[in-house]
Amino acid sequence: MSSARQFLLSVLPSQTGDKTDEDGARVPSVTLTFAQSLDGKIAGVAGRQLILSGSESMLMTHWMRSMHDAILVGIGTTLNDDPQLNVRLIPETLRQDVRPPRPVVLDAYMRLPTNCKLLKNYSDGKGQQPWVFCASQECSPDSESAHAERIARRSTLETAGVVVHEIPCINGTGVCLFQKLFLIFRYIGFLSIPHLLRKLYEQDIRSVMVEGGATVIKSFLNQASQPRNTETPPVVDTLIVTVAPTLVGDDGVGYKVGFPGGELNGIPKFTHVRTELMGKDTVIAGKFI
Repeated sequence: MSSARQFLLSVLPSQTGDKTDEDGARVPSVTLTFAQSLDGKIAGVAGRQLILSGSESMLMTHWMRSMHDAILVGIGTTLNDDPQLNVRLIPETLRQDVRPPRPVVLDAYMRLPTNCKLLKNYSDGKGQQPWVFCASQECSPDSESAHAERIARRSTLETAGVVVHEIPCINGTGVCLFQKLFLIFRYIGFLSIPHLLRKLYEQDIRSVMVEGGATVIKSFLNQASQPRNTETPPVVDTLIVTVAPTLVGDDGVGYKVGFPGGELNGIPKFTHVRTELMGKDTVIAGKFI
């Protein structure tokens, strides 16, 4: 067994399928993972793709994918990187025993291009049928033209081979402490992570690997920081971060955790499990508590 697989087996939870959320609904286990530079950047200018991981840690990522039922990314990552979300780097002699994971895209307004690699791989028999999770009707502008455009977008995606799932989005206000001032902010159109996870479980997804980008990482980290009773497991079970020995600079895209200032940051509690050197990269694994 490779060192990458041994590392993953030692840090990932067993897939029992009995995880529940705050309301008692069954949900899949969640692994949040991404690669970053030493200065905390995950993408280049304007979200352009950066190849941060070396060959060893990239292979580890593909083994990690093989250990999950689904891989999830946001539409920003899909538009910028056109990812394949498969396990192609696993040696072919071992890949035949690996079931490819389900590609899942969070795409509130159904912007997924029909010529993307996810759909090409599916049509070529090299990947599973991609799923898109979009905002439900009540989240969309209430006009006849917007409704018609929404129907047309969905029809285009489904004709191309995408399975479209609708979930609620979250609109509202929040409060954060910044420079000793309480600030009120609005958030609009973010897909509901709790509803997403319940829907995934209903579709027989028992484990999901979340790969980014920045908005999706922040959404899951914020969910991991939400208050809950002691008997409810955290929304995110495992965090695995690959740190590449390089600097990107201030123009690169990073990710954020919580809100500015004070005790209302919403920083999730995290405990270190294991650190492994894979080629030139340092891979750090921990669990949320």
